[in-house]
Amino acid sequence: MFSNYINDIESLKKQNLYRKLVDSNSIASNIINREKHRYISFACNDYLGLSHNSALKKSAILAIKKYGVGARASRYITGNNILYKKLEKALAKFYKNDDALVFSSGYSCAIGVVKALVGEGDLIIADKLIHACLIDGAQLSQAKFIRFDHNNLEHCLKILQENRHQYKKCLILTETIFSMDGDVGKIAELLNLANKFDAILLSDDAHGLGQNIEPHSRHLQMGTLSKAFGSLGGFVVGDKILIEYLRQFSRSAIYSTALPPAILASSLQALKIISKKNLAQKSIEIAQYFCQLMNLLKPESSIVIIKIGESKKVVEIAQKVAKNGFLIGAIRPPTVPQNQARLRLTFSASHRKNDIKKLAKILREILK
Repeated sequence: MFSNYINDIESLKKQNLYRKLVDSNSIASNIINREKHRYISFACNDYLGLSHNSALKKSAILAIKKYGVGARASRYITGNNILYKKLEKALAKFYKNDDALVFSSGYSCAIGVVKALVGEGDLIIADKLIHACLIDGAQLSQAKFIRFDHNNLEHCLKILQENRHQYKKCLILTETIFSMDGDVGKIAELLNLANKFDAILLSDDAHGLGQNIEPHSRHLQMGTLSKAFGSLGGFVVGDKILIEYLRQFSRSAIYSTALPPAILASSLQALKIISKKNLAQKSIEIAQYFCQLMNLLKPESSIVIIKIGESKKVVEIAQKVAKNGFLIGAIRPPTVPQNQARLRLTFSASHRKNDIKKLAKILREILK
């Protein structure tokens, strides 16, 4: 009866692409318990080390005591807790923009924003390395979807010149920091193209924190509360007209149960801490320190990639590292292209230099 599904699962196992869920209990910002073993994690996206911050925990507990655990309904019914307004106002101010809209996750933000902005008869032009959530949003929209080579402005320009005049609306998709490569997107340059060709630029800042990005009416910026903020949720900031449009037409915002008050409160507290401390720069400097020890190129973000190629080999390396008490990401297709499996290490402001030295020594011995 289910032979086709069984065959697909077995095919993944043969290709070393099968994913297994492992119980992982976070007991500190970078400490994870798995199957009676304790690991130092360089695989989480808690870039600022806020997921176990005492102030965030206190804010969440106070919100539960005051408002309860669940939101009970969508924002458009009775779930629009007063903390939503405070958080959206604070996010808009942090990103130096007009307004913001918070979603239940980064994924729901992406599919909701893209599908609301464009549809059949419109055009989407996207960097080839955008995240799966943006790809899914583009496909759901039914707009014409064309990809340009990664960070290749000439290719993007060529696509615009050849296609823009045929479509009513146009949306350009990219990321501020690419999640599986760790490099920086061409935001300013793509915004110039958006201006020239009457398009909107949507950039995903899930793995960044708004560093050095100037606001512009044609630029919508997505982000997530579940990585650097140490909480949960997604958001988009931008021109007040576009944000109001998304409030009215973004289905994933309208038809999702609202976030719990505890999540909103902890996100607000995280934003207060982030606004006062330069934790983002600290996490990048720690990543750079690791790369010095490994004799790797200086990273552009808190993400460091070591390309291996074979899926089987990258899994074996990650397993050897784990035996030494460290967790690192083993990234395989379809998350990355075929034959481009890689180790992905993420660095947090809370990582200690002694642990980084130990990890670098272990990796050097395994990789030589």
